[in-house]
Amino acid sequence: MSEMQAPLVLAVPSKGRLQENVAAFFARAGLSLVQGRGSRDYRGTLKGIEGVEVAFVSASDIVTHLAAGSAHLGVTGEDLIRETLSDSDRKIALLTPLGFGFANVVVAVPQAWIDVRTMADLDDVAVLHRARRGERMRVATKYINLTRRFFASQHVTDYRIVESLGATEGAPAAGQAELIVDITTTGATLSANALKILDDGVILRSEANLAASLNADWNEANREKARLILSHIAAEEEGRTTREVSTVLENVATDSFEEAQKLFAARVRLYGKDGHLIFGCPSDKVAALADWLIAQGASHVGVTAQDYVFSAKNPLYEKLVDRLA
Repeated sequence: MSEMQAPLVLAVPSKGRLQENVAAFFARAGLSLVQGRGSRDYRGTLKGIEGVEVAFVSASDIVTHLAAGSAHLGVTGEDLIRETLSDSDRKIALLTPLGFGFANVVVAVPQAWIDVRTMADLDDVAVLHRARRGERMRVATKYINLTRRFFASQHVTDYRIVESLGATEGAPAAGQAELIVDITTTGATLSANALKILDDGVILRSEANLAASLNADWNEANREKARLILSHIAAEEEGRTTREVSTVLENVATDSFEEAQKLFAARVRLYGKDGHLIFGCPSDKVAALADWLIAQGASHVGVTAQDYVFSAKNPLYEKLVDRLA
């Protein structure tokens, strides 16, 4: 296979809820993930775009493939990217968050530590712990690199990491560590284990991201495939988050368009000489825009949901090209 014929590789999670969410995400964008021989097939295609190979691998391996350039695009958690790669911004471009896979990486201490609320308080406790016991305070975690970088940024040095191989939240109760760094979605598991998150102890607010490798072979053919994929994704996102607002407004001043943009983030998509106006407006500002249009003289305002809004301007692809420059 020649260089120009090599496929664009899209790496996606191979199992679990994350895989289900990723499949649903691409399906909404009109791009179905196809596994030729069923769920045991770790290679597939992207229905609707030729020359794309889908690789079904673990979420952590996706980071490795992106960093090495063996995958062009991939979906994985930002926490895995930041933990695995200290120089992630030089190897991977985060193109867009996907609205699922939420998990915060946090510093959590026993609830019994009533006077410890911040990282500065934790530093004081760490110093006292070492002075009294002659050993450093233990932090149980799977996020070794994120912990080291965050603790260094907070000037906390009197600690040592105990790598967690099981349920991290149980480490303090088991006497294996004094505190933990772990992921949480609701905090319920931490509370159940008598732990609390420090007020300034959120290291990273993570979610699943569509990411691009900066080390992959981005020849002209693969750039075009990426453009098509990102065009579908951007169109679905625009359709999902906006509404089309239409009305007839005679003798409208063009500076009113600027006012609508400023007040409601509404953009004019069509302006006819007969006063026919169509706006694209964020869904949560539609009612306010409609009231404003009626106040400007409109008698009726229509609102329509859209599946997709394709545009000549593709912000996701432009972001990719900028990072590859």
